[in-house]
Amino acid sequence: MSDSCLTPPEIDAAALTDWRQISRALHTRFRTGKFATGLALVNAIGAAAEEANHHPDLGLRYAHLNIRLFSHDASGVTERDVALARRISELAAGLGVPAEPTATSVVELALDSPDYQRIKPFWRAVMGYSDNPRSGDEVRNDDSDLPPIWFQESGDEEPRQRFHIDIRVPPEVVQQRIDEAVAAGGEMLYEAPTFIVLADADGNRVCVCRS
Repeated sequence: MSDSCLTPPEIDAAALTDWRQISRALHTRFRTGKFATGLALVNAIGAAAEEANHHPDLGLRYAHLNIRLFSHDASGVTERDVALARRISELAAGLGVPAEPTATSVVELALDSPDYQRIKPFWRAVMGYSDNPRSGDEVRNDDSDLPPIWFQESGDEEPRQRFHIDIRVPPEVVQQRIDEAVAAGGEMLYEAPTFIVLADADGNRVCVCRS
């Protein structure tokens, strides 16, 4: 049984200091320091997830553990995710493992098209993706680590860059990414309320998105 998705202000009000909402999920990284500690945390999270009958996506590396948490049946963050996020933070604190949520990010591919409905079936088929039930302009596979593809309506002028990358990062990381990209030879083209458009020296664009 699915719960209703929480709004960003409702998630903010939950005060999950170890976590960041990026796109439609909660993300964090726990800096375990060594593999054995990470494995112990994974085992503890597994037991808690079974007890709650709600399961996060875990990515264990040698010195850290990445976690993505959202309700697949609701295609977003629900109260179940908030409760499990709090429990996971408690388990990590009990093992002396600090959270590093600012190390998280999400990459998306955005394809510019004057008529995305014409090309979306091709990309859905060739990638083995499904439609996002909450957004008609996106295809994705939540069971894989492949980035989602969303389609941005554009004019039909030529030439234009058809693919661009969206990088979603915690809000406190946005300015750092922009400054470093500009220092590396890039240019900030313009700023919108939720994203900043940058370009490399050849004019290829990327959006740094505030999540």
